[in-house]
Amino acid sequence: MDRALQGLKILDFTRVYSGPYCTMLLADLGAHIIKIEAVGKGDDTRYFNPIVSGESGYYHYLNRGKRSVALNLKAPEAKKIALKLAAEADIVVENFSPGTMTRLGLDYEDIKADNPEVIYASISGFGHTGPKSHRLAYDSVIQFSSGIASLTGYPDRPPTKTGPAISDAVTGLHAAVAILAAAVYKQNTGKGQYLDISMLDSTFSVMENAVALKSFLGEEPKRCGNSNLVCSPVNVYKARDGYIAVHVANNDIFRRFAQTMGRPELIEDPRFCDNDTRKRNDQQMDALVEEWTGRHAAEELEELLDKARVPATRIKTVSEAMEDPQLVGRGMVIDQEVPGVGTVRLPGCPLKLSATPPDTSRRAPMLGEDTAEVLSGLGYTKEEISDMDRRGIAEVFPKDGEV
Repeated sequence: MDRALQGLKILDFTRVYSGPYCTMLLADLGAHIIKIEAVGKGDDTRYFNPIVSGESGYYHYLNRGKRSVALNLKAPEAKKIALKLAAEADIVVENFSPGTMTRLGLDYEDIKADNPEVIYASISGFGHTGPKSHRLAYDSVIQFSSGIASLTGYPDRPPTKTGPAISDAVTGLHAAVAILAAAVYKQNTGKGQYLDISMLDSTFSVMENAVALKSFLGEEPKRCGNSNLVCSPVNVYKARDGYIAVHVANNDIFRRFAQTMGRPELIEDPRFCDNDTRKRNDQQMDALVEEWTGRHAAEELEELLDKARVPATRIKTVSEAMEDPQLVGRGMVIDQEVPGVGTVRLPGCPLKLSATPPDTSRRAPMLGEDTAEVLSGLGYTKEEISDMDRRGIAEVFPKDGEV
């Protein structure tokens, strides 16, 4: 089967979330990913919960489709290997703190010296330029720094971050888009380039209309819980046996919604006759909606509103989402075999391409699982590879005699 990025060679120095998520998507699309990991340790996420039989679900979620080569990059011999791999790569991706790759002798200029057409992507918290570029960052720091957390939660409670690490995820997506754009440019011109992708930039860019609200109207956007800054009724409402989320985004939907509620008079009610008016009176609106939803089961409400073409859903747990026929039917819940653990279920690839569908069948590698094969491809003998393994220059899995 053809793969969209078949033949593209990527040297991956990333770890934790944003970088590995980026390169995992590219692996799903067919790129050949060699993941460089630290000898004796590997990616930090190998030690993140959940852990079963020494294997991290967090790591396996983010690293399918890659090959693991374990190197001690502080050793000159290992650095030489990394430079050899970089010389053969179309793309290099790293997400260390700014300055780290320079200290290792593996930054863009170092790689470009032997591979002038390379595409080199750096992912970092604050970017490689600007007065805060030196700062360390994780997802929560970026959420609170970008302004997005100031919009998350309820107005009478402190700001809160989103549950999943959304800043890491959107940065990985932005990095993947930039890499693919640079790959097309290289295909057209033969020229590589340097990409500087920041978590802060990426998160700030996806705050919907919050910045526009401030700049157009001079209003400081505020937290609004599960409601919406501009539309009503939008909220989570109590049903007889749970909760239902409803999003009425325009007047046409509201007309259908009011009729479904059995309250067609609300369509002409001066408090609710258009979206701006409904938003000004959204507490009254929410009270009327919840009076109706409280008389029905959540599943019944979902069916009624779906039939009326009103966007709504029951509030689902992770367990329920994993069994959702829509997600399962679209290949978004996949089974993978993890050594020592067995069959596990993980998120699939959201990119659907008709001619070159993604392939998620290759599990995440064990630490150093591909070291011997990759180094052999560079011309190193079995004896040289074993010697480097003994001296901690590189790490091979499994060792001779191990299963």
